[in-house]
Amino acid sequence: MKLLPVLGLTYLLCLSFSTAKAQYFDLNDGRKSISMRFKLIRNLVVIQLKINDRGPFNFVLDTGVGLMIITDPKLVDSISLQNKRTIKMPGLGEGDNYEAYITPPLKIDIPGLTSYDVAAAILKTDHFSLSNFAGIPIHGLLGYELFNNLAVKLSFVDSVLTVYRPQDVRLFRKGVKIPLTIESHKPYLEAKVKLPNGTEQVCKLIVDLGAGHPVSLENMIKKHGLPQKFITANLGVGLSGPISGFLSRIDEIDLGKYKIKKVITSFPNDYDEETLKYLSVQRDGNLGIGLLKRFTVIFDYHNNALYLKQSASFGDPFEHDMSGLEYYAAGDGFKHIIISRVEPGSAADEVGLEKDDEITTINFKPVAEMSLEQIDDLLKSKNERSLLLQVYHDHKFDNVIITLRRRI
Repeated sequence: MKLLPVLGLTYLLCLSFSTAKAQYFDLNDGRKSISMRFKLIRNLVVIQLKINDRGPFNFVLDTGVGLMIITDPKLVDSISLQNKRTIKMPGLGEGDNYEAYITPPLKIDIPGLTSYDVAAAILKTDHFSLSNFAGIPIHGLLGYELFNNLAVKLSFVDSVLTVYRPQDVRLFRKGVKIPLTIESHKPYLEAKVKLPNGTEQVCKLIVDLGAGHPVSLENMIKKHGLPQKFITANLGVGLSGPISGFLSRIDEIDLGKYKIKKVITSFPNDYDEETLKYLSVQRDGNLGIGLLKRFTVIFDYHNNALYLKQSASFGDPFEHDMSGLEYYAAGDGFKHIIISRVEPGSAADEVGLEKDDEITTINFKPVAEMSLEQIDDLLKSKNERSLLLQVYHDHKFDNVIITLRRRI
């Protein structure tokens, strides 16, 4: 899922900060590199940081976001802001819900790094519910400021993030260098895409760590139609609400020497004219973490390059949820799993599961003892696999057997 297509907000913030000082991080004490652990949670890269000596707070690394965004409005009080101003987010609604605070420069503490003039936008309303999606508190997103002055390496095999000065980065002996362009604070590359109808197209894609899907192709429905086999889906959440569209597969995407086949791909409904006004860079879609995590990745904005080296998971098949369920974590400790949507005609729909039902156990194991990612893995584990779910429905507990079915 892409949870942050914050088009209007990013556009407005770029204007707001266009005359401000550069916002960036640098390594402390002349060090050549530092390493830290990150958590990969439902295809979100989560690191911890402190703001104005408060925290730690959980932030998602998102190269698709041009400026730092604090999504948890409660941080206004937590980080002791003395001065802030308010901006409205145009085209997305009226009232306080569609406003954000612009902060003065903040002190951002990431171990081994020092921040310089890094400001942020604080949403007055949490539109994205990232905490419910991840099952842990999520406080915001960090993008361009971390990447614009430093080379950043992500190893998904051991969940280690390493930061270098660009001149000190250790490149892969075997791998590929993909040219990047940095436009409106976001990285873009070109990749050849082969559609099921035989059409080949060179696509300009955002390299988007904040997108959970492997690939998303925009405006393709109008040009080429949908592949023969597809499902309708909610593809993510934006400031103006859910992003609707379809999921299918493309035959192949080529990244340098790497040819990745039968990739699950999002096809959003075509953008309306209001949304298109805030697309400052014309593009064909984005490349998300569902594909990037099959590599060890180095982002090097300074040298306009992305370096990729395949990892052990490179050849794993792409699978999508086989139940037809969408769900989130709620309550104290995010221990309650609530169904938010049931795909019509899916396995879950056929056994009568409904929106707002609560899943309490899977195969007799309480979901309170499971992470959302473990639940995700179970529900896309094997075609025709049967699972026993206990569900709280209409003020009583029911047991249902759901038989997973590959849908795309």
